[in-house]
Amino acid sequence: MQIYDELVARGLIAQVTDEDKIRDLVNNGKATFYIGFDPTADSLHVGHFMALCLMKRLQMAGNKPIALIGGGTAMIGDPSGRTDMRQMMTPETIRHNGDCFKVQMSRFIDFSDDKALMVNNADWLMKLNYVELLREVGAHFSVNRMLTAECYKQRMERGLSFLEFNYMIMQSYDFYMLFQKYGCNMQFGGDDQWSNMLGGTELIRRKLGKDAYAMTITLLLNSEGKKMGKTQSGAVWLDPNKTSPFDFYQYWRNVADADVLKCLRMLTFLPLEQINEMDKWEGSQLNTAKEILAYELTALVHGEEEAKKAQEGARALFAGGGNAADMPTAEITEADLDENGAIELISLLLKAGLVPSRSEGRRAIEQGGVTVDGEKVTDVKAVVAGEKLADGLVLKRGKKNFRKVLLKK
Repeated sequence: MQIYDELVARGLIAQVTDEDKIRDLVNNGKATFYIGFDPTADSLHVGHFMALCLMKRLQMAGNKPIALIGGGTAMIGDPSGRTDMRQMMTPETIRHNGDCFKVQMSRFIDFSDDKALMVNNADWLMKLNYVELLREVGAHFSVNRMLTAECYKQRMERGLSFLEFNYMIMQSYDFYMLFQKYGCNMQFGGDDQWSNMLGGTELIRRKLGKDAYAMTITLLLNSEGKKMGKTQSGAVWLDPNKTSPFDFYQYWRNVADADVLKCLRMLTFLPLEQINEMDKWEGSQLNTAKEILAYELTALVHGEEEAKKAQEGARALFAGGGNAADMPTAEITEADLDENGAIELISLLLKAGLVPSRSEGRRAIEQGGVTVDGEKVTDVKAVVAGEKLADGLVLKRGKKNFRKVLLKK
């Protein structure tokens, strides 16, 4: 199976502009393609996973990825899917976030020997002359047509600033510049970016002629990727300091039954034949599929050793097997204990990082969502004796959040 057909079979491609040309470029390793990343944080999250895996697959087939950091567009803010304006960031913050992205991307993409590039659109957007932009670029955009774009329609009722209205022009200009500077002939993005990307293709053809070899592909990154990238408590980060390998593993171990095979196809590099065999699985076999998914993705982001430790820790909790030492741990000190050598359960939850505040800890206990070494505790005044912490105890909040809590000696 050639790479384009594999992308289709894995459910990655939703819509394309010229399938025959795109198939030829991709299958023959002739595509230089870009995907944009908004540097609004200092870590990527699992909502970026589909894009990263796609870049890796295409590079393995001989194509050249360009990771575009939106340092310039981040100064404006993308209105897509938002109900208010995004907070402005300083150039220093944007630069720092982009540097963090490259470190994480390097686990997926080979940047050596010009095999892939990371560029920042601030390099050209921040130098633009406003009047020149209006004359040279703005003349090619119809306001009536722009207002029909879904990304703008969602904001019209609440109010769309002129600042954000320019986002489509900026993103379109990115493709125009990448085409000229790096020979970029293809762009990928989420389904909410379709109008913006079509604008880029149209700008290239208007400015450089209809023979300019530019194509556009869009993927269902937002409807699938963003859903996968969020939990009730916030984003699941690729940075181990923000989301531990164990918690990362647990996130994927707890995906819905209906999503596990879809995630295996889209996000892992297991052969499709192996995944298709799992279509027949049901009941407890789906838990095995979830373990495979969690292990594969944790190994991809954090390495085989961390994936094995996370798997062992999870099995120790759920199946009574494995090594409990591999659970994520939190330590308290003698100074955290009261005069009786004990600590409030609420305080323990807070210090273990399982709740953000005492009120949240109190609520979790009252609702029956807290267990200590497997025993449910509903008394908000409960305390834990220091001696119980000497060898460590397992503190659990909800179904997914665990810590082995130790008293530091």
